[in-house]
Amino acid sequence: MNTNPKRFSNVNHHDDAQSDGSILAPVTVIGLGAMGSKLARTFVNSGYDTTVWNRTPEKAAELVGLGASGATEIADAIAASPLVIVCVLDYDVARHILEPIGDKLSGKVVVNLTNGTPEQARNMETWMSSLGADYLDGGIMAVPSLIATPHAVILYSGSETAYGTYEQVLDSLGTSHYLGPDPALAPLNDLALLSGMYGMFGGFIHAVALAGTEGAKASDFTTSLLMPFLQAMMSTLPEMAKQIDTGDYSAKDASLAMQAAHDTIGEVSRVQGVSAETFAPIFELMKRRVEEGYGGDDFASVIELIRKRRSS
Repeated sequence: MNTNPKRFSNVNHHDDAQSDGSILAPVTVIGLGAMGSKLARTFVNSGYDTTVWNRTPEKAAELVGLGASGATEIADAIAASPLVIVCVLDYDVARHILEPIGDKLSGKVVVNLTNGTPEQARNMETWMSSLGADYLDGGIMAVPSLIATPHAVILYSGSETAYGTYEQVLDSLGTSHYLGPDPALAPLNDLALLSGMYGMFGGFIHAVALAGTEGAKASDFTTSLLMPFLQAMMSTLPEMAKQIDTGDYSAKDASLAMQAAHDTIGEVSRVQGVSAETFAPIFELMKRRVEEGYGGDDFASVIELIRKRRSS
């Protein structure tokens, strides 16, 4: 993570002046929930001239005490900085907040770190462009406590110029990844990563529930057996990804026919009194792929049952 914030020499502000006459770039944060507050706190702690605004003004009090400027009117918050960070509940809320002062956004860079869909991101970019603003969409792959650490990964897509200008400012929040000029890429990859996370969580819950039927403590089972096994399995993902890219799913070790021959996990779950509903969908896909004649494939072949068909 780059910890040297971008400096601007042509900003008329007397605070935070540096020996070379430059100052830290001003930034405005709109939305002071748990994540927005942590973003704003990070900018303040990094020395940025930070303006904050929230629909509930009381939420700004602590940040103002730390050195942020609290704007009572959103128009004043927008006017205070060339860079505007938006972190609210959803895109509808963001639009509702910004629409009344849309004419104030001309010439601004708006970075939307609100969770949403690719279509919403593209629509927001179109609207921002009509207002004369540069737009970046973003996906925060971290909880608030990880912000300002290298473990916080933040995805960005949209205006390449905006990202290039403020990359070092954004780097203060975590490890930045710019995915390209299409604003849809950040939310798409954000949701794809979350789907992988929830798949892992579902497997974890089922595994712990099964082991617990015979008295194993979840913490002991997780640290001594599950984590080492999953870490070993993680090493197979790059090879599976290669199979998906090439379309060559030829089984190297365990074929789908072998893996789907018996629903052993489902059976033991039923016997042990544990619901198999987190595992059952995966098993049904494996079985269906075998029934379609692909029993000699590796597990990665299952993707062909769910992926969007490429146009020829």
